[in-house]
Amino acid sequence: MKLYRYLTGPDDVSFCKRVSAALNKGWQLHGDPTLTFDPLKGRVICGQAIVKEVEGEWSDDVVLSDH
Repeated sequence: MKLYRYLTGPDDVSFCKRVSAALNKGWQLHGDPTLTFDPLKGRVICGQAIVKEVEGEWSDDVVLSDH
């Protein structure tokens, strides 16, 4: 089955580390990253879609962060 996640967070080193950790667990980037500005907090927010092919069949019990 193919899994999909969309990671979001402030444009900082912790976001880059989360994406890097996912890549090192076998996830692959899917599409371009996105950026938006949060005027209430005065910061840029990043987003990156990632996908991964794994064995098994989809159910609502699948925990994406476990893969």
